[in-house]
Amino acid sequence: MHKVLEVSEGSIENLKIPPMSALSSPRRSAQQSSLASLSTELASQESALSYTSIAFSLKMDLHFSSRLCLFFFMITIHLVHFPTHVSAKDVQNLNCSAPFHCANLRNIGYPFWGSNRPEYCGYPGFELDCAGDVPKITIMDRAYKVLHINNESRRINVAREDYWDYNCPANLSNSSLNFSIFNYASDTRNLTLYYSCPASFMNNISGILLPNRFNCSIDGKNSNNYYFSWDSNSFNSSISSAIGAYFRSCANSVVIPVWQSTLRYMVNNLNSVNLTCALRVGFGLQWHANNRLCEECEQSNGNCGYIAKTGEFICYCPNGAYSSSCHSRTGSFLNKKRKIYVGIAASVLGTMVILGILLIVIQALIKKKTREDDRNVEAFIRNHESLAPKRYSYSDVKRMTKSFRDKLGQGGYGEVYKGELPDGQLVAVKVLKNSRCNGEEFINEVASISRTSHVNIVTFLGFCYENKKNALIYELMPNGSLDKFIHNDRNIKLEWKTMYQIAIGIARGLEYLHRGCQVRIVYFDIKPQNILLDEDFCPKKSDFGLAKQAQKKESAISMLHARGTIGYIAPEVYSRRFGGVSHKSDVYSYGMMIIEMVGCTKNLDDEVTDTSICHNLIYERIEPGNDFQFDGVATEEEKKIAKMMILVGFWCIQTNPSERPSMHKVLEMLEGSIENLQIPPKPSLFSAT
Repeated sequence: MHKVLEVSEGSIENLKIPPMSALSSPRRSAQQSSLASLSTELASQESALSYTSIAFSLKMDLHFSSRLCLFFFMITIHLVHFPTHVSAKDVQNLNCSAPFHCANLRNIGYPFWGSNRPEYCGYPGFELDCAGDVPKITIMDRAYKVLHINNESRRINVAREDYWDYNCPANLSNSSLNFSIFNYASDTRNLTLYYSCPASFMNNISGILLPNRFNCSIDGKNSNNYYFSWDSNSFNSSISSAIGAYFRSCANSVVIPVWQSTLRYMVNNLNSVNLTCALRVGFGLQWHANNRLCEECEQSNGNCGYIAKTGEFICYCPNGAYSSSCHSRTGSFLNKKRKIYVGIAASVLGTMVILGILLIVIQALIKKKTREDDRNVEAFIRNHESLAPKRYSYSDVKRMTKSFRDKLGQGGYGEVYKGELPDGQLVAVKVLKNSRCNGEEFINEVASISRTSHVNIVTFLGFCYENKKNALIYELMPNGSLDKFIHNDRNIKLEWKTMYQIAIGIARGLEYLHRGCQVRIVYFDIKPQNILLDEDFCPKKSDFGLAKQAQKKESAISMLHARGTIGYIAPEVYSRRFGGVSHKSDVYSYGMMIIEMVGCTKNLDDEVTDTSICHNLIYERIEPGNDFQFDGVATEEEKKIAKMMILVGFWCIQTNPSERPSMHKVLEMLEGSIENLQIPPKPSLFSAT
């Protein structure tokens, strides 16, 4: 301070310009400004996300728990330190341990190689071409698109490249394998395509094979071509013999493997669109490339490889290369390994202690949160007695369901049972799972559906909230959910008029939620499983567990996490770069569903990854210059209904939310004239591969 006095009382000419403080530097200020902006943004998001003060209180313990988990995680990271040093000279081990990404597939392992992955990291016959959007592999001089690779099960899903876009390639030849390294997967079956068959044959066979026809122009002429699967043949011996004799007179035939599940669906839904889809979905192969040796190598922390000159397997390790696994040949390395194992054991023991403490703390927080949930739900019920329907005890629920004897179905939120009220009314009782039934979700569903009263929304009759035993009670829909009429292996079909009325009913229910309530309710889970049908096939929406409410009619909705079912979620729900979340997100889900109702049936095979194939094929039917033809359409009226639903569906699934119509406009389009409907642009998310 003495120096400060001298400076203050002296001449200004003697003062030097001091260096800028690090705390007040522009960089520091920018960081503070950025942090302040981020804090403001997070605060606004938190405010928008608070459904009520009840939901806010439920989140407080989760924030504290997250910070506590992060603290213990950082301690664990410091305790657990595994040796990661690799010799700089071991280039082969480094190259083979690097992640291998090829086109749209990531983290591909041995035996595949190609692009920037050296040949010694793979096995002969497993080179991948990564130049296009989808990887390609050549098997017996034939190119296949690689759709999926499962390193754990050693399965690969492929589709023939020459049948990817067209059922009539220039070179007609069977699929063949190198059986020394590949075998067909057990759930693979054969589909045979017959080309240039005779035009005249027995009349009784004509009706059987007509649905199996597909177009193929040979020498400028559209010949008679059919697809047939002898693996799924259900005809008697005399008809089968006649069909076989006829097919032997065809000029060419090609055998192509397909998934068993795909073939089962095709048999029940015969048309050329499904043939194209089946060939694009492909089939499965099991590979064999020193599998046992590679498993031993990887278990010893090595990387599998192959010596092309000698034709031998090799295991690349941090300390060199070995014939099968990373077993050292020197005592010094064994001592190093022992030290490593001791260090790992000590680290694991310390981690277990930390995890034990962490589990105790988490359990205490869960108990506290459960008590808070119970208090908050009870407070909500007391404050909304005028809206909430009748409350039942758990013993009442057991009595009305006869101890949960008749199970109707099961979903992500719980199980649904058939029940009967004391007055004889049949009901559906949804018993909520403990893991999914937190207080906020329960309040959300009760609050949302209690505000509704519409012919296309299921009637909410009561609820049970008793400790961890919670249930919701609705009117029973005798025809079940819509999905069983569009996702089935049996011949259960709805008439086009009925499907049209169902689509209109669903739209009316959504318009009511968006415009007819005191607050706007956005449903967020539109899918066939949540559309119930009464005895007259009148659709009613159920399951409001994911619904959100907005006080202002045009206000956007803020969310931290995506909600809904994959395949129906609007793009802006999982990525804000597509726009803000609003009631237009429901419009997208509605469009996906009615396109599915018309003909793009959901494929339930886990190996299938390209969900846009059927959308592309259906869109081609409505493009200018194409004659609209659709399987199962018998009359002009049915043709108009199918085309109208497709046009409306594609308007609803536009990628930009602002380009989608409101549900009010959707109703006008469905109930208006098809001549007034314009062809919508093709959504960018469904552009052809």
